Amino acid sequence: MSSTTTIAPAPMSDRDREDLIRANMALVGHLVREMLGRVPAHVNRDDLTSAGLAALVTAARGFDPERGIPFHRFAATRIRGALLDELRGLDWASRSVRHRARQTDVARQALTAMLGRTPTAYELAEHLGIAVSEITSVEDDVQRAVVLSLQGFTTGSAEDMVTEPTMGPEEMLVHREKIGYLHHAVEALPERLRVVITRYFLHDEPMAVIAAELGVTESRISQLRAEALVLLRDGLNSHLDPDQVKNNGRPDGCVARRRAGYFAQIAGKGTLSSRLALTNHHGLPVQRVA
Repeated sequence: MSSTTTIAPAPMSDRDREDLIRANMALVGHLVREMLGRVPAHVNRDDLTSAGLAALVTAARGFDPERGIPFHRFAATRIRGALLDELRGLDWASRSVRHRARQTDVARQALTAMLGRTPTAYELAEHLGIAVSEITSVEDDVQRAVVLSLQGFTTGSAEDMVTEPTMGPEEMLVHREKIGYLHHAVEALPERLRVVITRYFLHDEPMAVIAAELGVTESRISQLRAEALVLLRDGLNSHLDPDQVKNNGRPDGCVARRRAGYFAQIAGKGTLSSRLALTNHHGLPVQRVA
């Protein structure tokens, strides 16, 4: 009578784990690129990549092939978690800073309605009863945590920065329509505001460089940026969520007329079909032919 001896598989060697790491380094790059498409331009690619690679190494050390889970799936979960942790570290703006930022935004909109133009930093500080340096400090603080969300360009936490990785067909269509509206809202901005938004957020140029090229101060660039973000937010909401549009000042005043004209320009930039054409069925940008 013979007996069958079950031989346990040999544990993974250090060489095996090194091979796993090398074979899956591209996975880190893919997940970092995916993350960068959903976060502000100031988030550093190298910082995310370093966090992702460290998570890949940790995943290789803790991987047990006997569990029946493919390594790339096991590692992807841990890499995404590490990237979120890295983003949480960037989302350091305190609740009080966010509160002061909201107060500043409300005051800026009120003064814009009263003056018919964007208020200076001095006027804004005087209205709030604080020093000009505090205005600059709050704006710099919030800028590190700002998230250009399609819902309203508001600040948010790390979880807000990253959208759900899987969407249903209807959710994807809505998401793609929002991206299309965003493109058209940027295109419809007054020229100077469009230049500031494009160069600062899309080309990641410092305010000092933009200020020098436009022949204005960095403080003025900060004002233009804030004005453009308010316009973009309300321009998108005017078509996607009208109840969220804030109406300040006289409805028949010059500011209200300019805003209404801007909202109309966004609508006139295209149709649902042309907005969807800016992305593919995965929601990724499509190369635009000049």
